[in-house]
Amino acid sequence: MLRRLRAGDAQDVTRDDTEIVSALRAALAHRLGSQRYELWFGPGTQLQLADGTLAITFPSRFFQDWVRTNFRAQIDSACRDALGDCPVLEFRVDPSLSESPEGASSDSGQEEAPLPRAKRNGDAEEADEQPAPLAARSGLSRRRFADLESFVTGDSNRLARASAELAAHRPGELSPLLIHGPTSVGKTHLLEGIWTAVRRSGRGTTCVYLSAEQFTTFFLEALRGSGLPSFRRKYRGVDVLILDDLQFFCGKRATQVELLYTIDTLLREGRQLAFAADRPPAEMAELGPELLTRLQSGMVCRIDPPEHATRLGIVAQMARRLKLRVPEAVQRFIASHFCTHARELSGALCRLRAAGRALARPVDLALAEESLAEMIRASHRVVRLADIQKAVCEVFHLEPDSLLSDRKARCVSYPRMLAMWLARKHTRAALSEIGQFFGRRSHSTVISAQKRVQRWLADGRPVELADHPWDVDEAIRQVEQCLRAG
Repeated sequence: MLRRLRAGDAQDVTRDDTEIVSALRAALAHRLGSQRYELWFGPGTQLQLADGTLAITFPSRFFQDWVRTNFRAQIDSACRDALGDCPVLEFRVDPSLSESPEGASSDSGQEEAPLPRAKRNGDAEEADEQPAPLAARSGLSRRRFADLESFVTGDSNRLARASAELAAHRPGELSPLLIHGPTSVGKTHLLEGIWTAVRRSGRGTTCVYLSAEQFTTFFLEALRGSGLPSFRRKYRGVDVLILDDLQFFCGKRATQVELLYTIDTLLREGRQLAFAADRPPAEMAELGPELLTRLQSGMVCRIDPPEHATRLGIVAQMARRLKLRVPEAVQRFIASHFCTHARELSGALCRLRAAGRALARPVDLALAEESLAEMIRASHRVVRLADIQKAVCEVFHLEPDSLLSDRKARCVSYPRMLAMWLARKHTRAALSEIGQFFGRRSHSTVISAQKRVQRWLADGRPVELADHPWDVDEAIRQVEQCLRAG
């Protein structure tokens, strides 16, 4: 058909041109899949064939660059399928082609649709003045951002807190900063603290705080409304860009490319980037190698669930915030029984306050034991011997069945002793049951293992566990954290 047009068949040229473009579009949709085709070659993109040249016109340079980089081979193949030959390709940009297909998604099919315009919150400049972009313009109270001074510091979060301080007071020196950890351990608190400290500094530093979902929503709105230049000025022109819930970008290819360019621009200019995620970079492979290398080039800090001393500090601070007088014995009781995250502690205090008011009783240990009993039962999941075996093997990188084997080498026997000690602490299994589980050993072997671990803890010296010297307290903490996460 292409050759017939080149030969100058003047009859039905318009009809043939339409048929050729339709056939080419069908071939492209077959090659790319309907979702990717609709996003990148939908009504907002024009295809025109004339004089042996296929001109593809896009609504923005972003579309042009992405298609030329990622889909050139598919376009060539589609041309050969539909036309029997590959014409000269010409890529153009026409900003007037602003109408994009409704409901188009990313090439992964996982992009979120933008919020309706009526529900949109402030743009990036407003986010600089208003720290909570989700707050409505209708006069509702603005979200109050936390500050670094109210963050309770302990061994589980000390490095992350110090890094956040540096990012806030000397922007650009520690960039990008990525804070990761399980839910409710203080990641968002630190990001909000950075925002608050920058705003209070009085240096005129521009700072934007967004969730990853908001960044994605605003980006898609910009794509569909031809507002990319404005979007990029907003987010690439700030001094400090803070993004929460980075894992939300996993699988969202179009947004990842925009984020990558944004990160590169800000890093080149020495600006500060701060992120938070629920997992380390190594476990976010769906972000792609380009983004992961940028994240790993800066400071990566993990926050673990708070240890007992930190939980005590959190309980005391929350009690002051609630204006609730909580005796020290009750604070210790709460910190001892709720070990996973800060929201558990907050829930316990709220329940305690409500119980005190409802029963007209003072907050004391008896009221705490009575009113929090149900919450304590719900928060303590049953730990099985198999759970301990799995957690110990995971922390010390051992084969799954090594603790059950007859091997007596220290690299296996010492972790096995620790597993038996943890079994006595976290389960109600009898000595004989523990010994039987860990390789059909006698109950006296379990007693010996328990005494050996107790000596390790008393001595405070590193112990060789799985061919690596470990602080015993740290080893126990990591295994118990793995048990909680399991």
